[in-house]
Amino acid sequence: MSSAQEYPVWDVQESGPADAPRSVLLLPGGMCSKAFYDDMVRAPALLRAPVRLVAATVPGHAGTPAPRDLALENYAALAGALAAEHGCDVVVGHSLGANIALEMVAGGHFSGPVVLLSPTFSRPDEPRSLAVADRLGRLPGIGALTWWALVRLVPRVMAGSLPPGRRAALVAEFGKNDPAFCRREIRHYFAYLDRHGSLVARLRASGAPAWVVRGDRDEIGLTAEERAGLEAGPNVTMVTVPDAGHLVMVDQPAPVAELVARVALG
Repeated sequence: MSSAQEYPVWDVQESGPADAPRSVLLLPGGMCSKAFYDDMVRAPALLRAPVRLVAATVPGHAGTPAPRDLALENYAALAGALAAEHGCDVVVGHSLGANIALEMVAGGHFSGPVVLLSPTFSRPDEPRSLAVADRLGRLPGIGALTWWALVRLVPRVMAGSLPPGRRAALVAEFGKNDPAFCRREIRHYFAYLDRHGSLVARLRASGAPAWVVRGDRDEIGLTAEERAGLEAGPNVTMVTVPDAGHLVMVDQPAPVAELVARVALG
């Protein structure tokens, strides 16, 4: 952990039995809040499991206060401290949250197991539009305008991919994001990916039991080389969820909940 003053106030929601023998930390993705896990948490497999669930919005996202250090390594250290504070045995992360979970085990902040929902393993896996936004974001004047427009566009773009019953609530969560924070955060995120090139070897070298979960129509890429490397890792299990996109735990909460319960209960 970088310093004591870096520990933020996390926006946390707990569910499940308070005295459950197993606890799971849930980290949502970029621009998302803890609300994106609501459907998964309410799925039958987790409702009946003796598992306590701790859903925590990643600081800075969905309008929450951000830490001073936005490096992904610092987020991993902060999340590791949160997991220890709540006695969590498993970490589940989605998208950016999955990359934080990956770095938690790779950086020695958590010993696993981890369930990684649609993580990114290298810069080319991300949509080119995000890299373009990052480049434009570095330009004086136009950078701030680009991210102001982008953050306001995201709720409208994402609305069509959200289940009708959850659309209004989740779109509202997207709308809480601060463009200035998102502009800074994505710069740190790409810098992290560039430092490592590919995260496949980093995940494998951690030795932590890891499940890499992707929807069958996930918008985040995965190269053939990355897939082969993951499948060859003795500590990595690949899972494909049918009829799901990037928001796999929103699109198909029941099978993801079943996996999380199975991992948590060993």
